[in-house]
Amino acid sequence: MSYTPKHLAERIRAEQTVLEARGATDGERKTITALFADLKGSTALIEGLDPEEAQAIIDPALQLMMDAVHRCEGYVAQALGDGIFALFGAPIAHEDHPQRALYAALRMQEEMRRYSDQLRRSGKAPLQMRVGVNTGEVVVRSIRKDDLHTDYVPVGHSTNLAARMEQLANPGSILVTAYTHRLTDGYFEFKALGETQIKGVEAPLHVYEVLGAGPLRTHLQVAARRGLTRFVGRHSELVQLQRALEQAKAGHGQIVSVMGEPGLGKSRLFYEFKLTSQSGCLALEAYSVSHGKASPYLPIIELLKTYFQIQPQDDGRQRRERVLGKVLGLDRSLEDTLPYLFSLLGIEDPTSSRQQMDAQIRRRRTFDAIKKLLLRESLNQSLILIFEDLHWIDSETQGFLDTLSEGIASATILLLVNYRPEYRHEWGQKTYYTQLRLDPLGQEDARELLTALLGADTALQPLKQLILEKTEGNPFFMEEIVQALFEQGFSAHSTWGIVPQGWALAMQGQAEDGIQQIQQGMAALRATGTELFRPYYLALLAKVCGKTGQVERGLTALAEALAFVNKTGERVNEAELYRLKGELTLKQSGVQDPEPEVQKEAEECFRKAIEIARKQQAKSRELRAMTSLARLWQQQGKKEEAHRMLADTYDWFTEGFDTADLKETKVPLEELGH
Repeated sequence: MSYTPKHLAERIRAEQTVLEARGATDGERKTITALFADLKGSTALIEGLDPEEAQAIIDPALQLMMDAVHRCEGYVAQALGDGIFALFGAPIAHEDHPQRALYAALRMQEEMRRYSDQLRRSGKAPLQMRVGVNTGEVVVRSIRKDDLHTDYVPVGHSTNLAARMEQLANPGSILVTAYTHRLTDGYFEFKALGETQIKGVEAPLHVYEVLGAGPLRTHLQVAARRGLTRFVGRHSELVQLQRALEQAKAGHGQIVSVMGEPGLGKSRLFYEFKLTSQSGCLALEAYSVSHGKASPYLPIIELLKTYFQIQPQDDGRQRRERVLGKVLGLDRSLEDTLPYLFSLLGIEDPTSSRQQMDAQIRRRRTFDAIKKLLLRESLNQSLILIFEDLHWIDSETQGFLDTLSEGIASATILLLVNYRPEYRHEWGQKTYYTQLRLDPLGQEDARELLTALLGADTALQPLKQLILEKTEGNPFFMEEIVQALFEQGFSAHSTWGIVPQGWALAMQGQAEDGIQQIQQGMAALRATGTELFRPYYLALLAKVCGKTGQVERGLTALAEALAFVNKTGERVNEAELYRLKGELTLKQSGVQDPEPEVQKEAEECFRKAIEIARKQQAKSRELRAMTSLARLWQQQGKKEEAHRMLADTYDWFTEGFDTADLKETKVPLEELGH
């Protein structure tokens, strides 16, 4: 049995290379989700069997466990005789690792039930599996690239708790801790089992059983359940969407894409548009999910279930009746689409000859069947078709969208899609296609959002400014930070102004007083139990030290900040920390023209800052790091390279030219241009 498939092995090696470039391969702390699964009673089951016969029963069960993990891009750290230990979130990083772990666990149980049915039909005793899951912190040791082996050392009993959950679970069930439950509630259905005393843990822990996938698929849906914040900005985008809908209603079908980096509000824009534009239209939505590339047609299947009003509790007969009634009631000439629709929706059709059909012909006819259904429905009422997160789309759904895009120009259909910048498609030259690009919120809109989140108390102005600088106008990041503040206890907000006041003192020439106040502010916040802005504050301290000639003190602050980043995984400020390290490294020599070794070390810091900022898609931080590198290149006589690099990045910006970053970049850009 293979532990790690080739495509995942390549991803792991690539991520390991990034870790090595960052110098953080050994002893890095990460928050991950651990999963333990084992076969209950397997020892008694195979007792008395020939070893080869026993292996023939156990190995397929282990393989289906591993397949479920790999399908969600998890990592099987160990195979444990009759079970496995798997990790999600490392060594392949995923922001949604708790959800991936639970989707994998559900798939395991589903596949195990099928396998047990096979064993029962062949006269063998069925197998049952139990699964335990916990989210927490581990220390990730260096991975050997030859065999992808590594050590994952438990910190704070994180993996031990997952193992305890497995041991508590009844056969056929999945148990999780309260923390994993909190992170995934809404995405999954749970049953609270109350408090349970866990061996090795002093206080009883709340335990939950996973019952199945929940009704929610996206972060926005989860946020909507607890109450959305005020929608700010994006007026021009809403106007363009409304204009496209009016054209579609008039029989001139339209495709509109919304492109933007994570957290800028692509889904929220569609949500607000639907609230005001659904009258007289049928809106159907489909979502690609981060682990869904290995699941053909997954978004389309969800869209069709909504269209046919298929409920989770419907059996095969009820599903068949719903599809038949809808299709034949719409138009009896659509009868030839039924075998393909039945197949997508998992409805048995003994009269179908699809399985004997050539795969490419079957694929094309499936696309045509869905397309015919939607085009015919659009003759009765205008359709708004929404496909979200195309950067995660599977190849079959992509193929269908390409087919649909060729046939909607004269239909009353508005096709809305959104995606991150890395996604590519072939629709750009169509006359009925429009792309909208979402940028971060401008200063005015960002302040309006923060006032909605925090209130209008003027005492909170320093905190708001910190959040603005930290998030660079990303509304999702703003909401996450504010939520974290309230979770950590926001009653001590009077301490938030101390650090900015210290910075202001230092900039006015009172360096020691300013440094002392910054340190007092950090200590005061730490006493309240929050360290949310610690890397940012240490960066401020390093800047002050650099401006006042206390270079060693500044480098010490940066070393502490980078250690904190590696410990917690809070990497928002990581690019700026490396940029400052490069700046202070140059100053450390105390001479105008440092030694080549010093310049090389500083350049490595700037390049690392640029690489991290690009990966985070943080353009302002990337520009800052490039400006530092350009100044170094200018000093080295590489003016042409420096100008070209800065100009390409500067030209990306379409607004914000009065901000400090763009003003600071413009000076060396003009100098280098002469």
